[in-house]
Amino acid sequence: MESAEFHYARALLEWQAELGATEAIGDTPVNCYDLPETMPGTAPKQAVPAAPGTRAGAAVKPPAAVAADPVAEAEKAAMAATDLESLRAALAGFEHCALKKGARNLVFSDGRPGAAVMIIGEAPGRDEDREGRPFVGAAGQLLDRMLAAIGLGRGPDDTPVYITNVLPWRPPQNRDPSPEEIAMMRPFLLRHIELARPQILVIMGNISAQALLGKRGITRLRGSWTEACGLPAMPMCHPAYLLRTPDAKRDAWADLLEIGARLTIA
Repeated sequence: MESAEFHYARALLEWQAELGATEAIGDTPVNCYDLPETMPGTAPKQAVPAAPGTRAGAAVKPPAAVAADPVAEAEKAAMAATDLESLRAALAGFEHCALKKGARNLVFSDGRPGAAVMIIGEAPGRDEDREGRPFVGAAGQLLDRMLAAIGLGRGPDDTPVYITNVLPWRPPQNRDPSPEEIAMMRPFLLRHIELARPQILVIMGNISAQALLGKRGITRLRGSWTEACGLPAMPMCHPAYLLRTPDAKRDAWADLLEIGARLTIA
């Protein structure tokens, strides 16, 4: 009776024969599944010269695609705008800001271009996103009352103002814009100010202060004249903050009187 070892050895030999083994012993292992360098009837492979600085025979990777720089793209698009309408079109066509995908409308501006006072808000809220105009919600209504107190307004019979925001699209759930989003939109804002040609800037809120002054802390910055874009600028608390903190309205009134006095002198 044949032993089990005999059957095991025979099965192992048959398996090796099926794999292509022709010799029982070899000096080096051979992988029978490797493809030959050349197939019958084909020309042998030509050696590819190695690129400078690379090891011969090393795999050559294709050049990686260079990602676009959103800030550089924004600067290029903003500087190409020659008037406010073309700047609005440049913003509408800018595809590098993800906020655009979740917003209903582009919120560009309100008021009269060329007005002496240009107000820079932060970002649209729900009402602004719905209507496509800045400062139309509760904070906007308060702003209108504040402006009326020093003889300014958006109506045809008012001494005009011009209003915009740092960001033209509403952030989700009205969250604060990220530093990357502010940096991306800043070239459009600077060009907006150049094309609108105001005499005075009113910087409302921390986001506006960060974009134009490079600093935050609006409760410390407010009330003192500074300079932004080569223009006199008054930092103020945002009307939304005043709605949450009524005690700060006294300081806002003092800031408005400073603006009114500056306009009278001018």
